Amino acid sequence: MTHSLHPAAQKGFSSAAELYQQVRPNYPQDVVTWLKQDLELNANSSVIDLGSGTGKFLPYLKQITPHIIAVEPVTEMLEQLKIVHPDVQILQAKSDQIPLNSASVDAVLCAQSFHWFANIETLNEIHQILKPNGHLGLIWNQRNEQVDWVKALTNVLSPIEGDTPRYHSGQWKQVFENQFLFQLENTKVFSQVQTGTVENVVSKRLLSTSFIAAMPEQEQLKLKQQFEQIVFEYTGKRAQDEIDFPYETYVYNFKKLEQ
Repeated sequence: MTHSLHPAAQKGFSSAAELYQQVRPNYPQDVVTWLKQDLELNANSSVIDLGSGTGKFLPYLKQITPHIIAVEPVTEMLEQLKIVHPDVQILQAKSDQIPLNSASVDAVLCAQSFHWFANIETLNEIHQILKPNGHLGLIWNQRNEQVDWVKALTNVLSPIEGDTPRYHSGQWKQVFENQFLFQLENTKVFSQVQTGTVENVVSKRLLSTSFIAAMPEQEQLKLKQQFEQIVFEYTGKRAQDEIDFPYETYVYNFKKLEQ
């Protein structure tokens, strides 16, 4: 069974690929240490960035190894990736149909992506292309909702998510129940901030969210104004003022089990 792309991913990420590249947060430098120590990656490791998007995670893999393949199904995302990372090998493919040999890679990384393809077909495919004792690493940046204005923004977003797959729903975890392909080795949480104007790191960042990017432009504009009004009410900062947007980065290290 081949899974089709979720409509929010297909439409939203196609139309907002350039915005995604510009305003999505980066990852904390801690992830490089995590990749080296927990996932045992080194300069000789071969890795896949699965659901690579515009390549936001590639700079961290590049600090460790040159042997990287970016796998992404959305054409517009790949076009942005090619501009920023022309040196990286790319494959336009879905997560359950990766055209690589069995036992050919040391690790598969899914940064801000696994919730889109959390199905057993994908796990089987990843298991097949990983070498013995290979690793599956899952990474997500999440808004730190301990901060009052961030929580207020989330209260606006939650009702309009619909059935869009999201990390925080926890539904992606279900695929790891009753399977004997991977074992969770450990999880870690890192903190970081994204600094920039309110317009860039708050409102435009939120507009790059799949289900918002798929909306008509007029609705997006209304939401943008609403986001900026919330920030102003809580912080006194306007659209062109600088702000620190707090994030927590959740990482999961799974190890391949031999059948």
